[in-house]
Amino acid sequence: MSRTGRAPSDGAPPCAIVGSGLTALAAYATLRHGGLEREEIVVLGTHADPTARWRIQAAAIRQRRMRSESDGHLAPADFPGLALRAAWRRRSARPLLETVWRGYNPRVEEFLAQAAEVRERSGFDASFVRRTVARVEAVAGGFELDGEGPFRHVLLATGHPGLALPLELAGDPRVVHAYEPHEYAPRVAIVGAGMAAATEWRNALAAGSEVVSIRRREPLRRPLNVPRSYFTKRGLAAFHRSAPELRAATLRELSAPSYPPDARADAVLAAAAAAGRFRVAAGLNGADQVIAATGFRRGYSSDALLAGLVERHGLDVHDHWIVLDADSTVPGATDERRTLSIGGVAGQWAFPAADTIAGAKYAARRFLERVCRSR
Repeated sequence: MSRTGRAPSDGAPPCAIVGSGLTALAAYATLRHGGLEREEIVVLGTHADPTARWRIQAAAIRQRRMRSESDGHLAPADFPGLALRAAWRRRSARPLLETVWRGYNPRVEEFLAQAAEVRERSGFDASFVRRTVARVEAVAGGFELDGEGPFRHVLLATGHPGLALPLELAGDPRVVHAYEPHEYAPRVAIVGAGMAAATEWRNALAAGSEVVSIRRREPLRRPLNVPRSYFTKRGLAAFHRSAPELRAATLRELSAPSYPPDARADAVLAAAAAAGRFRVAAGLNGADQVIAATGFRRGYSSDALLAGLVERHGLDVHDHWIVLDADSTVPGATDERRTLSIGGVAGQWAFPAADTIAGAKYAARRFLERVCRSR
């Protein structure tokens, strides 16, 4: 495919990645590491920098540390991890010692620096075409993307379908979403109880604000987005064996907001509460500013590309999720000659932590296996 986005007359590349975020970069780097040439892959997305969207959102909440651990990086091989890189750069064994107790969380700048290296080393830019894909159509020999192709193997990595804003906050001039750039007013109400909310409580307090935490339930405290057992072969096998309703119930439970235990952060909140600067409430009051730390819209129906795919091809769905095989592929649209795979948050039916770096690699590696099998 040419840089203008038009397929040349001699046919399309065998592999297409739709999306231009972290999952797309992980998938591209995995394919290249697995032996595919740049000319065999096209990446169709809206952002030439695959970290752009994530970078803006992380900066908005002043995120300094990743929730992931040493292996939470985008390189196709797990070794070396970010802890080893940090130990070498700092000339200190501390990052490695922290991994022993699972207490190492990479700095955001370390993660982004390594992502930039992966982007350059893999040749991501050479395969990228700026394009919004609106339609995926199964055809003989693969899949057409907005009428172009066919591409034999397609991985959809469209990311979160947009920021979530509760209906009761719509139209309120005081409201800003946590993942949008913002400062802090003297009196701030923060809606939510997950990672973004917990970060924003501390940010607003550090800025000198009075903070009210608006939440319906006490937050869950989990070191990772999803319990560690779901990252293991045994845990995944049990998840894949579960009946659809039980699997959906598990995913609903895992989608509940949570943030990691942190004794120092808890001490900050306790001190602020004792000083009358932090409290919990069930509803809004007269705050000067309302920060919606309410995450992202959920479900395939919130993504126009995925919703259209489901409707046109009658794909199996369960509640908010597209039903996938254990290898992140779409049943019925995938066979020995062609592959339609879903990575990122929309791939949770195959991997509960699909919206993590580990989830991006899970889908990418299985996509590579299918591509190599058909070569």
